[in-house]
Amino acid sequence: MHRINFNGGDKRAWPLSGAVDYLGDREGWPAFLSERLSAWRITDVILFGDCRPLHRAAIELARHTGVAVHVLEEGYLRPGWVTLEAGGVNGYSSMPHDPAWYLNEGHTAPEISTGSWSGDGFTMRAVYDVQYNLGVMSWMFRFRKYRTHKPWHPSSEYRAGFWRFFRIPAMKRRAREIVNAIVRSGVPYYVFPLQLDADSQLRYHSPFGGMTAAIRRVIESFAANAPADAALAVTEHPLDQGVINLREIVESCALAAGVSSRVHFMHCGTPSDLIDGCRGLITVNSTMGLSALSEGRRVIALGRAIYALPGMTFQGGLDAFWNGHDHPDQNLVDAFRRVIAQRTQLRGGIFSARGRAMAVEGMLLRLKRFVEDSVVVPGQTLGAARPRAELPVEDVEALAFSHDAPDEDELAQTA
Repeated sequence: MHRINFNGGDKRAWPLSGAVDYLGDREGWPAFLSERLSAWRITDVILFGDCRPLHRAAIELARHTGVAVHVLEEGYLRPGWVTLEAGGVNGYSSMPHDPAWYLNEGHTAPEISTGSWSGDGFTMRAVYDVQYNLGVMSWMFRFRKYRTHKPWHPSSEYRAGFWRFFRIPAMKRRAREIVNAIVRSGVPYYVFPLQLDADSQLRYHSPFGGMTAAIRRVIESFAANAPADAALAVTEHPLDQGVINLREIVESCALAAGVSSRVHFMHCGTPSDLIDGCRGLITVNSTMGLSALSEGRRVIALGRAIYALPGMTFQGGLDAFWNGHDHPDQNLVDAFRRVIAQRTQLRGGIFSARGRAMAVEGMLLRLKRFVEDSVVVPGQTLGAARPRAELPVEDVEALAFSHDAPDEDELAQTA
């Protein structure tokens, strides 16, 4: 097993031997990795996330040299799941986009196992993030050329989160008041859950590049096309620390569009009972879309999303969505969930020892089958240097490399 560290957070997160520090810049990374892949005879690359610059370069190099690529990410199904796909995830997923394929494969896919694991909580995420970034800062003298891909320094989030912490109880009370008022009013309403502005799915797999442009587009379309008595509930991502004042942006866009009285902003996430009664949910490509589909709600995805299939999400464009009356095919939604659970999901988590142990156990079993059986499902490309059936398990050589903390940052592993 080999590992490459990009910063002090990586060094802190990997207590085992066999790690090498990469001290160069982004321009020198492909040549360094190429030499390591050859010297260590790497057979498979496993990354956490596939959008960051260092990861994109690694994926392209691996494919060019015939090394198989596997990508880990937080689960398509949440909470309590981790994604593992060959080739890429989310907008880069190689899973088919043919509804008929999922209906056919769904006949043999098992029911989704629930188990007792409910996922990693916010406290676990926060502790991991702080520990990781303390490691980054502690080793800055060694990793002088390291640069994060994030649009702001972690200290900006910590400052915003510190002051926000004391306002959370009031924010939650106000959000509950708004939800109750909307539900009691009896007016038709739509829900627009926001994503983190640094979310790679938003930046790389949508036409917006950030949350501000998406907010403006949705509110302008709502004002011009939604029923005159309808309301729009815009809900903040539960992990948003308020570095960007999204409430101010939402209110400014609503005022400019002349719908201030009909657009409501809520902090601290999206309550389930708000989804239950909505006429439709608008998302860029959040996993909230798949959750809403599972509840039978109408959904439109404005960016690339693995679940944005005909028969599941609305395909007619945002302006037509507000007055549509179609509903997702629940047989297709159920088949889709069971197939992706079987093919791409692992029970477990990232930020706790228990969750990681569960995910690693499932990942090892799946990778072992990958090596032994050389099974290719439609749409997947394995890219192995040798036919997998000719490659004994004991010949698999592993390399791990990491870049920033998971969720909004990178954790890459190469096997």
